[in-house]
Amino acid sequence: MFKKLVLASLVVSSFSFASVEKGWEIAKKMDAANSGYIGETSTMRLTLIDPTGKEIVRVMEGSSSESDTIDKTLMNFKKPADVKGTKLLTWAHKKDDDDQWLYLPSLRRVKRINSKTKGSSFMGSEFSFEDLGSQSIDKYTYDLKGEKKVEGQDTWVLERKSKSKSSYSKVTMYVSKKYLAAVKSEYYNKRGELLKFAIFSGFKQYKVGGKNLFRANKIDMTNVQNKKKSVFSWEDRKIGVKIPSRKFNKNALK
Repeated sequence: MFKKLVLASLVVSSFSFASVEKGWEIAKKMDAANSGYIGETSTMRLTLIDPTGKEIVRVMEGSSSESDTIDKTLMNFKKPADVKGTKLLTWAHKKDDDDQWLYLPSLRRVKRINSKTKGSSFMGSEFSFEDLGSQSIDKYTYDLKGEKKVEGQDTWVLERKSKSKSSYSKVTMYVSKKYLAAVKSEYYNKRGELLKFAIFSGFKQYKVGGKNLFRANKIDMTNVQNKKKSVFSWEDRKIGVKIPSRKFNKNALK
């Protein structure tokens, strides 16, 4: 009986190890497929939708720059007037914790986003500061849970867990085999309850050098607990753009 239990345990452990290894291989494919974009500019819209369907639309200019060790992103709000001039600067490190700064023009000061506040709402939306930070694969573990048809795509089902402090216990990602990017992600809180889910759509192909990159141009984030929804969308998106590093200097936020 003891030998049977040991054997069963070894079989389960071996299967678990294999699924983690397969998950990591898929994560590496995603990383390779989505890197090499150099830089990006766009007009972004953030739409906040309350449970009654009432909408608030905010417009931003977005810029980002890629390097081997750190990706830098700047969101600069242009309208409406009550948020104009607000800026979020993110330095997304490949391995270390991210650096994020929020400039609030009404207070004329720069607020640093730390590990305690990265799970809080970004500008009243259902996106958190953590959602807008680094998605570097080195910061997570990946476990392949199976395959499934989602949003019209054949997908791998990956369970992603952060290696460091996170506001989520796990994120279940449905990764398109065509785009090598998530078409749906489910976010679970620390109690293991489904908090919200994101649908990624409007995929377009961009050519940078000799490489084809797929990017979702719309993200619908739905909070299943408070029934609110937020939508990020991109317009006039240009990828493969070289942007001066001074644009992402935290001292230039003001």
